[in-house]
Amino acid sequence: MNVQKLLASNGNTYEVSFAEAKHGGMKDVYFTTDGSHVVAFYRKKLDPAGRDRVEQIVSNYRTRILSQEGGEYWKSIFCWPAGTVESGGMLGIVVPAYERHFYFEYGSRDGDKLGIRGREKVGKWFASASHRNRFLDAREKGDWLSYFRICILLSRGVRRLHAAGLAHSDLSYNNVLVDPTSGRICIIDIDGLVVPGKYPPDVVGTPDFIAPEVVATNHLARNDPARKLPSNMTDRHALAVLIYIYLFYRHPLRGGKIHDLDPTRDETLSMGHNALFVEHPRDASNRIRLDTIKKSDLPWADTARLPYSLSGPHLAPLFEGAFIEGLHDPGKRPNANSWEEGLIKTVDLLLPCRSPNCETGWFVYPETTADCCPFCGTRIDRSVPVLHLYSKRSANSNYVADNHSIVVYDGLSLFRWHIDRNTFPNERLSVEDRRRVGYFQFHQSKWYFVNERSSSLCDVTGDKRQIPQGSPLELKPGTKIQSETDDRGRLLVVEFPSK
Repeated sequence: MNVQKLLASNGNTYEVSFAEAKHGGMKDVYFTTDGSHVVAFYRKKLDPAGRDRVEQIVSNYRTRILSQEGGEYWKSIFCWPAGTVESGGMLGIVVPAYERHFYFEYGSRDGDKLGIRGREKVGKWFASASHRNRFLDAREKGDWLSYFRICILLSRGVRRLHAAGLAHSDLSYNNVLVDPTSGRICIIDIDGLVVPGKYPPDVVGTPDFIAPEVVATNHLARNDPARKLPSNMTDRHALAVLIYIYLFYRHPLRGGKIHDLDPTRDETLSMGHNALFVEHPRDASNRIRLDTIKKSDLPWADTARLPYSLSGPHLAPLFEGAFIEGLHDPGKRPNANSWEEGLIKTVDLLLPCRSPNCETGWFVYPETTADCCPFCGTRIDRSVPVLHLYSKRSANSNYVADNHSIVVYDGLSLFRWHIDRNTFPNERLSVEDRRRVGYFQFHQSKWYFVNERSSSLCDVTGDKRQIPQGSPLELKPGTKIQSETDDRGRLLVVEFPSK
């Protein structure tokens, strides 16, 4: 067996087996003998700028993101190169091996005829209804809640890159590993990051995720000032496409409109200058034609049955910002922080479907209209409390609506970020704040909130009284729960929407 010990730029030595290579687009990949890392060698020698980019990514930018406070959190989001090595005059990067949950455990349907058991869970496998319905074992699919978690982590990772002055430049389902069974992700191909104004992109991106302005100007010379190259703004487009795909298993721009009889020209126009949202409310010319699709794409390809508005009041405006207002005006595209916040608020609106046969498993609860799961039609057979959140902006001010509500189901947990407006469920959350404050319970046809460990919660529906730890509080229309933490506290008002 051809094994070499290589000294990396980080000072560590890695024993690499050259017996068998995996071939990527630009690199040949080899595992270390202990399986903890891979070493990916560039097939072509990098120019000085490219080499400097890689060196900066594995040193300064790695330190900036992974070696500061909260760095351990980001190690689970990014597969960040640990260092560089050289062998035979070629440069390679040392990258941590993927966690076990990012490999298919059960493979494809019908006895794994596709042979994907043990292969990486590249996001493309989960990005279309046809792939999911035709190929994947049901145990690999996850439910709708897990895809919300995936999208939250994805938005959070992009937000962190942009905060560091970086752009991914090739954000796509090929460069994100996803595990729908646990709701985890890993952003890969970090060595191609763009530093605007310093390190330009190596590629324009992956088809389906390239921003329209990049597609429309790709024919221009690279140094033409009119040509648009990957940047933070194009990352915003790719992020929105990924979120739409993972929630609705269809592409937001691939509809039935024909722009040119020449297939190449038609592709350039449909993804570039003439790009049009398949659910545009004022222009239906690019709707998905149901007579041209596979049955395995249904029901998700039917935008009339499953429109983007099913994502709820926080995400629907972001999709409109990404694919209507901002599709050809990059400055109007929602940033990663907006997506992260909208997704977190939407998770608080999710209600589990009562049917054990519902593949989606969850849906955004519509407070005033539908009385059933929009995906399988199962009726909502019990009352559903909704808690509306209010907070103060100063100690002596009145409570103001936070545009944030919580849909209650049996067993739902209440966390500190629900009762303290200065606590946010992100990478900075302390271990203590990750513990739940209490939970909700449906018992003998009544709803209760059980306070487990907060000394600041009071029932202020009538006369103010503290909610003792371990004691249940029955939820009725108009029940008011107050968290007493000066200007940080919240007021939770209970409503039972009528159907």
